[in-house]
Amino acid sequence: MERKSELTRRQFVGAAAGAAAFTIVPRHVLGKTAPSNLINIGVVGSGGHGAFVVTQMLKAGGVNVVALCDVDSKSASDIETKEYGSRRITGLYKRFPKLPKYKDFRVMLNKEQKNIDAVVITTPEHIHISAAAMAMKMGKHVYCSKLLGHNIHEIRLATQLAEQYGVITQMGIGNHTSEIFHQAVEIIQAGDIGEVREAYVWCDNEWDKYQGPKVWPPRAVRDYNPKNADRQLREKKPIPAHLDWDLWLGPREPHPYPGTHRGWYHPSGWRSWWAFGNGRIGDIGAHAVDLVFWALDLKYPLTAEGEGPGRAGLERVPPWQKATWTFPARGKKPPVTLKWCHGNVRFNELKDLDLPHEWPVAMHFVGSDGRLTMQIERGPAGPMKLYPESKFAKYTPPPRSLPRSPGGEYRQWIQAIRTGNQSRAEMPFSYSGPLCETLALGNVAYRTGKKLKWDPRLLKAVNAPEADKFIQGSYRKGWDLDKPGIAKEVPSKKTGSVPDIPKRRAPRSKLEKLLTRIDENDLPKAYNVKKHQEYVDRRLAGLSGAQKARIAQLWADKRRVHPQMTNRGKSFVRIMEYVAGNEK
Repeated sequence: MERKSELTRRQFVGAAAGAAAFTIVPRHVLGKTAPSNLINIGVVGSGGHGAFVVTQMLKAGGVNVVALCDVDSKSASDIETKEYGSRRITGLYKRFPKLPKYKDFRVMLNKEQKNIDAVVITTPEHIHISAAAMAMKMGKHVYCSKLLGHNIHEIRLATQLAEQYGVITQMGIGNHTSEIFHQAVEIIQAGDIGEVREAYVWCDNEWDKYQGPKVWPPRAVRDYNPKNADRQLREKKPIPAHLDWDLWLGPREPHPYPGTHRGWYHPSGWRSWWAFGNGRIGDIGAHAVDLVFWALDLKYPLTAEGEGPGRAGLERVPPWQKATWTFPARGKKPPVTLKWCHGNVRFNELKDLDLPHEWPVAMHFVGSDGRLTMQIERGPAGPMKLYPESKFAKYTPPPRSLPRSPGGEYRQWIQAIRTGNQSRAEMPFSYSGPLCETLALGNVAYRTGKKLKWDPRLLKAVNAPEADKFIQGSYRKGWDLDKPGIAKEVPSKKTGSVPDIPKRRAPRSKLEKLLTRIDENDLPKAYNVKKHQEYVDRRLAGLSGAQKARIAQLWADKRRVHPQMTNRGKSFVRIMEYVAGNEK
């Protein structure tokens, strides 16, 4: 192909490879991903939220669902209207009727081990780490809904296993990948509101009526009787054939099956029971406190204390709670006090400030030179406000300093797996683990009734040994988990460090080996452009139609992952040589 001499080498190589790839096969082949080049996922929790998550992953592209698991075949099949506005979600059992289906994730992982590259986990919290730990030990990448684990030991174990086995992980945190969250982090980290020493997060029941600007708290707070919160649900019902109640309970002690109700255990009330969830602080806390952790570079707290309506019940979480954590200085960044409340209670410190108190879920950063407030709801985050308003009336945000990753948390995880680069996923277990540990510790403080002095190396509240039962949890026979690596030494005076865990090389999937072989094969930095083009044309002419189609599919798939490739010629030649060598 004749090229004008004024073209640069980079322009030529990109154009030449692009032209070759897009002319050797019919147009209908382009843009499709080769089946052997998809990430094969197994799903643990196939109805409700699981159906939503997988639907979004399929829209992002590059994944293939190969196996499904759910303890409730009806929930996994039904078409449900969930909390995502008016969108209707089809249960995955109904969407993929021909795929293998399992009730027990342990059976699925064992039988489908060779077919699965990654696992999506969207069960109640008490199952998260049982499934994630097994998957990671098999070398499978993991996407897990929040809260990462049911207790602090589980969360630390998940963090350590992800590092040990080198798998790509992501915890689902809505809004983290949004543009406005990135902007807020850039504003705070640029110092535009000064040093931040205090941050507040409130989470009202957004379904409760806002009572107007003159009422405090802005929404009514509910009553609570600890005696009622001590009781399990006792109304026994026949267990329906579509539900395996024993598997739903998993590692927890037996609970009677009370029937189906939104406020009961199954399908969606489990968060309100200590045996299965962490209440509102574990639910919305992961979304709202995330921004504070990220912007202020927090990790492990020094202390935690909790407050609620009277003593903690043995079974049911209370209708409202408050939590306060203190964090040490981080380099030049000052110590931070972080306060949380949910259930319509609010902070009296903020009562007289000119804030949008009608916002049901929001966070407020207090800096030495200004304040920042942002709302989050069940949709996109925002708006964001800066105070005092007169000072920031003509404010210009700082230049972008954080990388953006289009497509949200699902595409991030997919691209991280495909490239073997964990940094492409913004909420790996190494980040979300300390966040979740902090939230869970707020519950431990409330349940013990003490201000806890926390040592993250020992995973101990050093002034409250009675907290251990909440930090560790207990498990039924056959559901035991490994203990996380814990330092064997006296309590440390400083926080922020944890024991080093020896790494193990995770088995690589067929897809990862393929992409690595392609990317590691390189061309000389300088070569004759004309001879290079002649080589490409000659090599393609000797290939079969099937090989050309395979090259086009791999090329289209690589462009999907790297749409801004600066040197397509090298990439195309690597793919061509790979296919010409019979993909060995």
